[in-house]
Amino acid sequence: MSTATPRPSVLFVCVHNAGRSQMAAAFLTHLAGDRVEVRSAGSTPADTVNPAVVDAMKEVGIDISAETPKVLTVEAVQASDVVITMGCGDTCPVFPGKRYLDWQLDDPAGQGVDAVRPTRDEIEQRIRGLLTELDG
Repeated sequence: MSTATPRPSVLFVCVHNAGRSQMAAAFLTHLAGDRVEVRSAGSTPADTVNPAVVDAMKEVGIDISAETPKVLTVEAVQASDVVITMGCGDTCPVFPGKRYLDWQLDDPAGQGVDAVRPTRDEIEQRIRGLLTELDG
């Protein structure tokens, strides 16, 4: 009789859920497959994902063109094991018993693909490190 280990759940939060959190969620989904439950949200979601972010991710073979920014809910935070914030400061709710990481990353808003690439690459490295931890 085997006991299934529940999948870890990770929530990425930034203000607009149009750039950094979308890239992080896409990388984690791409690299972890079904091993991790992935969510992303924004405290003040934008209408669409940043087109430069979509293009930058396409360059590494990940299509996020169908993603839409989602509003941050208390339920999403409560349902997550790890909450990774990216520059949302005090607007991100904090609950006891959750693991919080704050990733200081440049905001790609209003930037072209050239400016987004370094942030994308840094996010990928951080996601690979996070996966190593989650896989234990």
